[in-house]
Amino acid sequence: MSPSSPPQPGRPVRGSESGRPIMAAFDLLGRRWVLQIVGELGAADLGFNELQRRIGRISSSVLATRLRELSELSLVEVGDDGTYLLTELGRSLLLSLHGLFEWSDHWAASRGQVVNEPLDPALVNRLQPEA
Repeated sequence: MSPSSPPQPGRPVRGSESGRPIMAAFDLLGRRWVLQIVGELGAADLGFNELQRRIGRISSSVLATRLRELSELSLVEVGDDGTYLLTELGRSLLLSLHGLFEWSDHWAASRGQVVNEPLDPALVNRLQPEA
């Protein structure tokens, strides 16, 4: 794996030579800004500048790199109007993280910590597969 290529299922990734898809997913999700980009695009289709504004302290070059990686992995695409949006695969990724979100609340509560705000039902509806 070269540092400039996104993690791929079936290929070794940082910290694992197994090629297991879950390890590639963990590598991808552990990359700085990826979860925030996916989360913002889960809430709305956004142009580059608006996405950068919502994320905050991300440079335009890093945002462009992450969007290119997510596009290569078929998680993000560019719409006809130039906005970035999650693909069906990208929406399914965000939906699959819902269980981890709930688990993290349980974990935090077991340690006397504050839990997350509940997910917005409109966001969950937006992420459902198209019929």
